[in-house]
Amino acid sequence: MIALPLLGAAILLLGGRRTDRWGHLLGVAMSLASFAVAVVTFFELIGLPEGERRRAVGLFEFIPNLVDMGLLIDPLSISFALLITGVGSLIHIYSIGYMSHDPDRRRFFSYLNLFVAAMLLLVLSHNYVGLYIGWEGVGLASYLLIGFWQYKPSAATAAQKAFVVNRVGDFGLAIGIFTIWTTFGSVTFQGVFESAVKPEQGVLTAIGLLLLLGACGKSAQVPLQSWLLDAMEGPTPVSALIHAATMVTAGVYLVVRSGAMFFPEGSTAALVAAIVGTVTLLAGAIIGMAKDDIKKGLAGSTMSQIGYMMLGAAFGPAGYAFAIGHLITHGFFKANLFLGAGSVMHAMNDEVNMRRYGALRKVLPVTFYTFFIGYLAIIGFPLLSGYFTKDGIIETVIHHNQVLGWLAVLGAGLTGFYMSRMVFMTFFGEKRWADDAHPHESPAVMTIPLILLSIGSIFLGGYLILGNTFMKFIGPAVGTPDELPAFHWNTVPGLATLALVAVGAIIAWLRYGRVPVPVTAPRGSFLTTFARRDLYGDALNESLFMRPGQWLTRIAVFFDNRGVDGLVNGLAAGIGGTSGRLRRVQTGFARSYALSILFGAAVVAGALLLVGNL
Repeated sequence: MIALPLLGAAILLLGGRRTDRWGHLLGVAMSLASFAVAVVTFFELIGLPEGERRRAVGLFEFIPNLVDMGLLIDPLSISFALLITGVGSLIHIYSIGYMSHDPDRRRFFSYLNLFVAAMLLLVLSHNYVGLYIGWEGVGLASYLLIGFWQYKPSAATAAQKAFVVNRVGDFGLAIGIFTIWTTFGSVTFQGVFESAVKPEQGVLTAIGLLLLLGACGKSAQVPLQSWLLDAMEGPTPVSALIHAATMVTAGVYLVVRSGAMFFPEGSTAALVAAIVGTVTLLAGAIIGMAKDDIKKGLAGSTMSQIGYMMLGAAFGPAGYAFAIGHLITHGFFKANLFLGAGSVMHAMNDEVNMRRYGALRKVLPVTFYTFFIGYLAIIGFPLLSGYFTKDGIIETVIHHNQVLGWLAVLGAGLTGFYMSRMVFMTFFGEKRWADDAHPHESPAVMTIPLILLSIGSIFLGGYLILGNTFMKFIGPAVGTPDELPAFHWNTVPGLATLALVAVGAIIAWLRYGRVPVPVTAPRGSFLTTFARRDLYGDALNESLFMRPGQWLTRIAVFFDNRGVDGLVNGLAAGIGGTSGRLRRVQTGFARSYALSILFGAAVVAGALLLVGNL
């Protein structure tokens, strides 16, 4: 699974321009071949007895007497592998059409292959060091893809921002892995979780918080969320790959895989993870409500939906199946929405401002219907994928924490508003196109992946959740709750969620569907400005970290120049000056030396006489 896309990346990067004509086909073939291996592995796994669905494969000694590199196939890792390779392959196919006119298309596909390979290493590694290598590989690939159009200053800056912000989270993850080694004497998942060592609660809390910091960076959770919206500067298939199938899901995987670090009784780390998820799901929804850029609106949506996953994962085995189930269904409907947005942009000369859209449903029928299915799935319309998985998270959270649970219900209402706003502004109302816009439906190589993703957006959630199918499948890997939940449509939280979603959709219709949408965005209230500026996240980072960091740097430079260098240079200057003055004494005249000897002898004789008298 890992070697095939990695080989594809190597061939395309090392082959250079000689592979331009067929490089995109090789990239797609390698991703599809990896998906085929994942499917075969999945069926081999489910053919085993439930208690034996765990296979660790040793590869080689990586760090002598410390880490043996190896892979782990179990229900959790194979679920991620199927999502990464399956949805990733559809994004590869879509990219053939989307990037057809780009002169560097071959290089783009090499980066896509590298991304898939790194993400597979992350989820398939059987130890934290291998996970960390994949973690950094994903960071590198995301940097290359976000900044793919590096001739645009905004794209280059966005890539740097994503890289730097993620370094903060990666630093926390690295320290967490170091702490795991010093505590348990192992970095393999089995060695850690089956260790006889029972560390103190404080140590486990510290490890959990450090791992959570790493998860916040990769999954764009508060307070490390600021890079995600800027990452929309990359090509739209990159946005789909990062948001749907790979990078931002890595943090959720880390929390679920490291569940033992979060769930000793009364765990502070689990509570913090739940609060982080709740704050992020609300923050992302509020940001999405005010964005006119269709991709940035979907980016805010991703923040919010990953917040739901993090919130569900924070409640242990009771929430794991719903959190990972929502992650999988989200992979389908969010890829569907992002690629649908790319199809709209493809038809509108790369215009991203929804105020320049309108009335596109008749011109782009396939894009509209597939996008609309993704829209219904993400807002939790009954019987579609998001309805089962997101409502499962909300029900689980309310059962354990009423405050956080009802805040999650509020977030669902906000989702109904901002997603309905996006649909009405893009596909309904009067056309507000630029004079040079001639919208047309995308080619089949782009619409077929949309159709396949929309099918998953309809049926996958019910298949996973009804009858606890997915919970029973991943239970041997992550643990099973004492009592398996049953899905009920008529619970108070469930009905309240549907009601708020409907209210949000109605408000969006009254503001953006029933009346004309102005081409120029009105100034709006303070709250609108607050949301448009991403809740002032960048300003906060600048005030708390960047400017103090600049002053600290200036102080350090001043101390280095005037203190360290001043001391060294002053000492050197002192010695040099003294030497210069002493050199003047060496005249070269014998009479001067004789006079000096006479004077010195007189001083010594006088001193001896003085001492003798005393």
